[in-house]
Amino acid sequence: MELEQAIRTRRTHKAYGVEPVAPGLLDELLDLARWAPNHHLTNPWRFRVLGPGALARLKEAAGPEAAAKLDRAPTLVAVSVRRSEDPLEAAEDRDAAAVAAYIVLLAAHGRGLAGYWRTPGVLRTDAGRAALGIPRDEDVVALLHLGSARQEQRVPERAPATDVVIRLD
Repeated sequence: MELEQAIRTRRTHKAYGVEPVAPGLLDELLDLARWAPNHHLTNPWRFRVLGPGALARLKEAAGPEAAAKLDRAPTLVAVSVRRSEDPLEAAEDRDAAAVAAYIVLLAAHGRGLAGYWRTPGVLRTDAGRAALGIPRDEDVVALLHLGSARQEQRVPERAPATDVVIRLD
């Protein structure tokens, strides 16, 4: 798939088949994410692939109502960023981790998979962080849902570039 086509056709999916992403394919996606631009080459991102035990702990921390949304996709990857003491570096590192998360979604789409970027509230709680072993010096950026799509998604309306681009003299 051409890059421009992948960017224009990637969609958020919330209904998945039951088969998890093959470990080798998941490794490819996470390897590509390492190529996200990051100032001073800090490599601030961390990826945690949730196995059954981690998912069960996270669901318990989330509570019954929120836990159901964690069962949507067969493969979940928590993306976090190491927190820097320097405010400028911390902001740049968070942006880099977000780009790395998007690379995973875009690369998954390019390989025929569906994805969904969430940041559930449970990952902002001590119990949710503990469920995934996220230390205090890391901030959660995303919980990526990955798998095969069970349905097509509509193409959303987008503002024209002229509405969002400002040209300066």
